[in-house]
Amino acid sequence: MYSDQTLTPKEAVRLCVLGHLCGGQVHYGALATSVMEFVGALQGPSLDVMGTSLELLKYEGLIEAREGVGMEDDALLALTDAGRDEFETLLTARVRATPNEHNQLIIALKFRFLHLLDEAAQKNQADLLIEAFEGERERVERLRSHASAETGHLNEWMAVTASLSDQRLEWLRAFRESL
Repeated sequence: MYSDQTLTPKEAVRLCVLGHLCGGQVHYGALATSVMEFVGALQGPSLDVMGTSLELLKYEGLIEAREGVGMEDDALLALTDAGRDEFETLLTARVRATPNEHNQLIIALKFRFLHLLDEAAQKNQADLLIEAFEGERERVERLRSHASAETGHLNEWMAVTASLSDQRLEWLRAFRESL
């Protein structure tokens, strides 16, 4: 994790793998394909991100082969107890609200797997996301106030950005209340 307790790109992929296995056993090839498709759809292909090896997760004891050995025989993979603990640690990590592909991936992963946590943990995660997006909204407003006297189109763009932040916060607050 980064020093602010947010996930690195490789940890985001680990979260994706472990979360997929929380739903049950999956064959090696299907898991690798599913993870690459999910991550690639949100972030695009990246060697840095795709560097997480299923073999490394097996070596670390987070996943295990139930039938077969590994990639060579499309082993049936399952989550271990240690893997479940790691999954919960990664899923409950803080999130930065900065609008980049990496953070969009982490937020999407949180919403993809949030239902696997108990209600109190889900509410806590919703609160963390609201807090992060409130911080983003404040940064947008500060920039808007500094840019108000400038010529060009920055002010217009910041108004759109502020509107998107407001929509996210409104949705997150409603989501939090629905839990």
